[in-house]
Amino acid sequence: MAELKRGLEGVIAAETKISSIIDNQLTYAGYDIDDLAENAQFEEIIYLLWNYELPNKEQLESLKDKLYEHMTLNPRMYEHFEEYATDKVHPMTALRTSVSYLAHFDPGADEDDMDSTLERAIRIQAKIASLVTAFARVREGKAPVKPDRSLNYAANFLYMLRGEKPTDVEVEGFNKALILHADHELNASAFTARCAVSSLSDIYSGITAAVGSLKGPLHGGANERVMRMLTEIGEESKVEAYLEEKFNNKDKIMGFGHRVYKNGDPRAKYLKDMSRKITDETGQKELFEISIKIADIMEKEKGLLPNVDFYSATVYHSMGIEHDLFTPIFAVSRSAGWIAHILEQYRDNRIMRPRATYIGQKDRKYVAIEER
Repeated sequence: MAELKRGLEGVIAAETKISSIIDNQLTYAGYDIDDLAENAQFEEIIYLLWNYELPNKEQLESLKDKLYEHMTLNPRMYEHFEEYATDKVHPMTALRTSVSYLAHFDPGADEDDMDSTLERAIRIQAKIASLVTAFARVREGKAPVKPDRSLNYAANFLYMLRGEKPTDVEVEGFNKALILHADHELNASAFTARCAVSSLSDIYSGITAAVGSLKGPLHGGANERVMRMLTEIGEESKVEAYLEEKFNNKDKIMGFGHRVYKNGDPRAKYLKDMSRKITDETGQKELFEISIKIADIMEKEKGLLPNVDFYSATVYHSMGIEHDLFTPIFAVSRSAGWIAHILEQYRDNRIMRPRATYIGQKDRKYVAIEER
């Protein structure tokens, strides 16, 4: 009998050319994340993950044009948000529903040839940014903002969300965040997407399933909870007392440690730098100082280092983004990776069918209901 691996830890379930984590270093299609974070645009990462190669100038411009063209939603999607866009509905719940609803406006949603699937992938990647921003505006009683052709993907997201063009520092920070979150090998949501389409279900089903997986606080919801912690602390002088109480209660401190990285998350340093820049630009420097003090204590007392979620919280907060939008933003970025995994699964498919070890009672006999 096969050995039980709780949470499938260490189990190899697929071969991939999309990304790897080897010797504590993340790569996308063989490119070091450090190289990409320093130099690339998010649109280049989308192309790279889907095609295993960086685009040339013509290919990049073509992708940018298509993403822009497909960002505007069907008017019925906006009406759809008006039905339930309130503070009582979490944006991830809205996103899960609206991604599924997108398929209603795609006449070829069930076509299974690869060319149609690739075009559909571009539409989904474009529209998922609009789903998040439109929901956020509608629930505040504001009209959705159409994209601006002069802006790249990162800048357009911030523009559609806030109705004003972002600063250069904000675009730099948001572009880096999108790149750093785009894929992460066979994480829970990517695996969920692959499981869903391994039955040869459509791409909308795969993305909807992935959004549902990402919604959980052990996966995508961590940075929202990091921001909640920073808000509760409030000022640098209260960090030590706050953490001591958490340690005594054996509470988990979000944003630290990682299932895969044992020597620190290689993505964290970029968001730490962007957190410093953006909090400085927006006059919220104390948030960064609180974060640094928490990180120092966590390393000294627990031997834990910040992961990608820890500093992304202050980056998004300093841009004026509502805290419950942090995880949907993760989904906007990670859609590039989910789609890459879905496309790869289609190219070399075998339906997912693991086994389970039965640990329940045995040799039982049916008893008439009168005798139970």
